[in-house]
Amino acid sequence: MRRLIVPVLSTVLGLGLVAAPPASAGVARDGDTFPARIDLPDGFQPEGITIGPGGNAWLGSLADGDIVKVSLRTGEVQPAFEGTGVPAVGLKRSRDGRLYVAGGDSGTLRVIDTATGATTSYDVDGGFVNDVTLTTKAAWFTDSQKPRLYRLDRDAGVPATTATPVPLTGEWEQGAGFNANGVTTAPGGKALLVVNSGAGTLYRVTTAGVATKVDLGGYELVNGDGILRHGRLLYVVRNRDNVVEVVRLDRTGLVGEVVRHITSDEFDVPTTVARFGKRLYLPNARFGVDPADAPTSAYWITKVRGGRR
Repeated sequence: MRRLIVPVLSTVLGLGLVAAPPASAGVARDGDTFPARIDLPDGFQPEGITIGPGGNAWLGSLADGDIVKVSLRTGEVQPAFEGTGVPAVGLKRSRDGRLYVAGGDSGTLRVIDTATGATTSYDVDGGFVNDVTLTTKAAWFTDSQKPRLYRLDRDAGVPATTATPVPLTGEWEQGAGFNANGVTTAPGGKALLVVNSGAGTLYRVTTAGVATKVDLGGYELVNGDGILRHGRLLYVVRNRDNVVEVVRLDRTGLVGEVVRHITSDEFDVPTTVARFGKRLYLPNARFGVDPADAPTSAYWITKVRGGRR
């Protein structure tokens, strides 16, 4: 694996991306004071979302890797980091202000220092680097086309110089199409949960890559995309089904029960989910839009209630 250094960004999204309208013109509100819908720039084509302190979110573009910063309180959208033409798929922000970004079919991943804009890119020879989650010591990325994860150590918050492939073994079943997709930590934080989109199977995966199927009582999570754990509740976004499945896990993360389904008229192929307070936020990727129309089509974030643990 080779390490590529991208120059520090001196400008942000100067061309090709127009900021969304002010909150008063571009957001819908419900009984909550936070906007129920936040419009993104036309043609943005979002996929991932991550939320930091103060209700600020970052979203990446599948089109060109641009990243915007969004105030969930006001709906204001601001350019943050200009892409290099490499997709920005799943992304997570660490407490020290770094963004860990999956690079999709580029086979790469990158880390952006939000304070300086300095970007480090890692070529992992991936098939489709899709999603990412953070543990105390590492960032973990999924690959939807190859049966492996990528571990990027970040002891003391500083990313390592190389990312390490971790083969998926044990009960993992690799099929045709998209496989490993959403990833988050398992209860206790010592293992991972990974959803296989094509098979609809949820796995508990050790840091050595050994996968065990989670017993969901026969329930399948087909089209499972981004996932998020909050206590014992696991939120699984089934993108083309326009629904979020709420799974209550046992303390091991090996047994779960679907206890709720969340949907909204505002969903149009949501791809992942992030949480702020009791609110859940989902970017709508709108995969049904004709590719020729995507550069001028509308895209937005939908807010729904997340409920209790």
